[in-house]
Amino acid sequence: MSSKEEILARIRNNTQTKYDKPNIENMGRSNYEDKIGQFCAVSRMVGGEAVLLDEGEDVNDVLQSKFPEAKRIASTLPEVTWATFNPDNLNDPKELDGTEVAVVTGEIGVAENGAVWIPQTVKHKAIYFIAECLVILLDRTKIVDTMYDAYRKLESMDYCFGTFISGPSKTADIEQALVMGAHGARNVLIILI
Repeated sequence: MSSKEEILARIRNNTQTKYDKPNIENMGRSNYEDKIGQFCAVSRMVGGEAVLLDEGEDVNDVLQSKFPEAKRIASTLPEVTWATFNPDNLNDPKELDGTEVAVVTGEIGVAENGAVWIPQTVKHKAIYFIAECLVILLDRTKIVDTMYDAYRKLESMDYCFGTFISGPSKTADIEQALVMGAHGARNVLIILI
């Protein structure tokens, strides 16, 4: 028996009250009439920004207007012609250091918390966390109401690695000072296409 199995066995043997896993199939969940509006509002509340791409508007124009000073822009997406390098061409993820803007795609948006599921579609997943500004392109029709709905969709997806990101990274210390970008992107922009 491994130490993990031994610890779990001790916990099971010493647990006084046991509870069955709740049936959540019929639980009441939030349903948002305006999923896009809710998603955008919550994205702002968590420190990020979500914008709707207008019909005929070029994503590159939006990127240039939001980040006019950026020089080191990473993307593997063919529609992002504004990118200055393809991160998949790098051999070592350490070479991603200094990336100002990374443009990636998201698969599922969640209206209740502004989170976006990002499956790994690049060679080095470090790009999701090392860039100063993370831009996520998300199909506006792929926004679901709750995390429960998102996980139900994930059950049918095939992926090796993925992560939910909701706004820029943040942390607060004992003195209650909030720091943005402590261990990830300082800015998160979601462009709903």
